[in-house]
Amino acid sequence: MPSFDVVSELAMHEIVNAVDQANREVGTRFDFKGSNAKFELKEKDKTLTLEASSDFQIDQMRDVLNAKLTKRNISSKHLKIDDPVASGKLVKQTITLQEGIDMVLGKQIVQIIKDSKLKVKASIQDSKIRVVGDKKDFLQDAIALLRKQNLSLPIEFNNFRD
Repeated sequence: MPSFDVVSELAMHEIVNAVDQANREVGTRFDFKGSNAKFELKEKDKTLTLEASSDFQIDQMRDVLNAKLTKRNISSKHLKIDDPVASGKLVKQTITLQEGIDMVLGKQIVQIIKDSKLKVKASIQDSKIRVVGDKKDFLQDAIALLRKQNLSLPIEFNNFRD
């Protein structure tokens, strides 16, 4: 039976490159001279820490990061941004990178497919959703339906089998 998977994945090498570019830009910009502003990426935890000397600089750094991520086709929906925290002379902000479809979003996607009355079945499997149908046309209709939805995470479709 034809099937495909609905996933939400991050290309970590693209994120590493975007953070490196953002660090270089912040290091060369005149408004950041002498501020020790920097980005720190922890790949294991999938967290990104922004450090600067003021809230305004943190906002500027976030804009630079968003521009670099957008150029590399990484959606800002993957970022869960915490509030800035001031400690001494530094302001820090933590950004968590979200990957995979959690149970809440998975149930929402399955419900959307069920409510559409398409001739496909959706099931949650770990951090992805498997959609199975009798014909390829039904699966293409399901993909079109899901692309129209405004979900909390960007989704991709892979593992298309005939």
